[in-house]
Amino acid sequence: MRDLPLPTRPLAALLHRPPADDAPVRDAGATRAAVRIDVAWACDEEDVRAAQRLRHRVFVDEMGAQPRVPPGTPAGHDADVFDPFCEHLLVRVHRGADDAPEVVGTYRVLTPEAARRAGGYYTDTEFDLTRLRALRPSMVELGRACVAPQWRDGAVILALWNALADFLGRNRFDTAIGCASVSMRDGGHLAASLWARLDRSHRAPIQWQVRPRLPLPIESLRRDLDAPLPSLIKGYLRCGARLLGTPAWDPDFATADLPLLLRTADLPARFRRPTAVA
Repeated sequence: MRDLPLPTRPLAALLHRPPADDAPVRDAGATRAAVRIDVAWACDEEDVRAAQRLRHRVFVDEMGAQPRVPPGTPAGHDADVFDPFCEHLLVRVHRGADDAPEVVGTYRVLTPEAARRAGGYYTDTEFDLTRLRALRPSMVELGRACVAPQWRDGAVILALWNALADFLGRNRFDTAIGCASVSMRDGGHLAASLWARLDRSHRAPIQWQVRPRLPLPIESLRRDLDAPLPSLIKGYLRCGARLLGTPAWDPDFATADLPLLLRTADLPARFRRPTAVA
């Protein structure tokens, strides 16, 4: 049934979920009509392709990224060699009975078992994770997060984080890592200022700090700009994430990537409630 070699233990086998809640959700924009938001894990190739199309619209069309995709990737899709080993989380909005559901948010998850089969985590390609060796048996990677521009005001991001927290808790993973990407269209000054802000307030203990393989040249950049937190970084911090070190520079995506670590024990109580995920 699946053309992509997705993980051999799909989430349907890992999670024991309560029935889905079909109650409509009204988004934060006062001028929008009532919509229903649902969260589901990809169960076939088309679901994964839908996530990859959203990623392309955000990363390539909006942010100007130039990712190197595997041979055979369809036009208009963002993909890499880790995708076949990941679980993909999708948020869809349903506007009405006559409209097809639209994917407006996505995250991908690489479990420890899948990371071993993939040869490591994506984060390994950007950072030396030696100090996290002891955490790896129960450490998942969260990545390729994106939300459609018109849905970055809270509801979709909250839905993603509720589902991710549910996944971590139900499967007894105690650690999650990921990279929060910041555009370098200004040469990196905004990213350096964000790093300086988070380094003061959310620095991880020294035993968990990592080193970038291609560092952002912090010392040559401004670090005093009034840098607002992007919505996805706000989501990480609200869940208790800590900054693991200085950013890496990702030339393919023209971003500075801030390494973050989240411990399940640090999750706020509101994210520990069971979540209905299809």
